Amino acid sequence: MNSILSGLLVALSLYSAIPVPQVEWKKNTMKYAVAFMPVVGLVIAGLEALWLLLCGRLGVTQLLYACGAAAIPVFVTGGFHLDGFVDTCDALCSYGDREKRLEILKDPHIGAFGVIWLVALSVLRVGLYAQVWAAPARISLVLCGYLLARVLGGSMIVMVRPAKNSGLAHLFAENAEKRPVRIAFLLWFAILAVLTVFFGRISGLLMLIALTALRVLVQRQFMRIFGGMTGDLCGFTITLCELTALVFAAFGGLAVGV
Repeated sequence: MNSILSGLLVALSLYSAIPVPQVEWKKNTMKYAVAFMPVVGLVIAGLEALWLLLCGRLGVTQLLYACGAAAIPVFVTGGFHLDGFVDTCDALCSYGDREKRLEILKDPHIGAFGVIWLVALSVLRVGLYAQVWAAPARISLVLCGYLLARVLGGSMIVMVRPAKNSGLAHLFAENAEKRPVRIAFLLWFAILAVLTVFFGRISGLLMLIALTALRVLVQRQFMRIFGGMTGDLCGFTITLCELTALVFAAFGGLAVGV
């Protein structure tokens, strides 16, 4: 099996709950794996588009559409990135020193702050999707957002030093062919930037600027607080970028009076 196909299978087996043939994790099979993270976003985007089309044909309620749309990413990823979001919220809200916060990231248990922010995120996502239902043409921004989130978040694994010498982020960073993977992420970003502006016009351009600025801000904060990148921090970044795309899609629809 060649490195590209094995890299795709490794990415899908880790970053999604999609059943795929299992590949042994080693240097040859993992060197391009991170670059395929946006493929998971492509799967989510396709299912979101199909769900919107199906709901429109069946005439379902706005609430049912919104709940289903918010659940699709969880089903596809198995909650992988949400786990990182929750752990990061617990760590950021602890106000401990760097070592304490890194310990919290490793803790498999969920804390009170993680629960609070997960509930807030879920409610907000349902509400934003309900607004997208009122302006279905804006779904293109949401779909682009799922891919952009994984480009911006996933690229941090090969562009930001690991915060510790263990964990999934360190493992993938150590085994990645960094130069071709970085080039792949740049190509992903260039293509998605064009599509986002094409479909979203002004809203798309503003969303692209906001996501890029968010990526820079989050990276700086992670370097200051944690000293680098971890898998949980990557999941937090992806979740935050997805939410930002939803915000621009929902409020973009309001701006055009829909």
